Amino acid sequence: QVQLVESGGDLVQPGGSLRLSCAASGFSMENYVIGWLRQAPGKEREGVACISPSGGTTYGADSVKGRFTISRDNAKNTVYLQMNSLKLEDTAVYYCAADLSFGSGCLLGHYNGMDTWGKGTLVTVSS
Repeated sequence: QVQLVESGGDLVQPGGSLRLSCAASGFSMENYVIGWLRQAPGKEREGVACISPSGGTTYGADSVKGRFTISRDNAKNTVYLQMNSLKLEDTAVYYCAADLSFGSGCLLGHYNGMDTWGKGTLVTVSS
């Protein structure tokens, strides 16, 4: 069974850091782009970051550039999102997603091709 499971969400103060993990089962991540998206209360889901199969190319939304870093360990079948300098507006449910059709649109900021999703992990930034 193809599955993505996110972990690492927590309550953190503004300026703090968190690292989210996305673990895959039922398939090998190494052949696919993986993205992180988030949905804040009352807002539409937005793409945050994307990483190529090799990890050599990444894309980040303007709102997180310089603060968030996406990385992957294909040997562990896991993708990470390191989040630093967290802001109140980063509060959201964070989802990881894969494009198992071998697309790469998320590397250009287009996430419509993502077809496999995790259930999300909640990040709350609050003082």
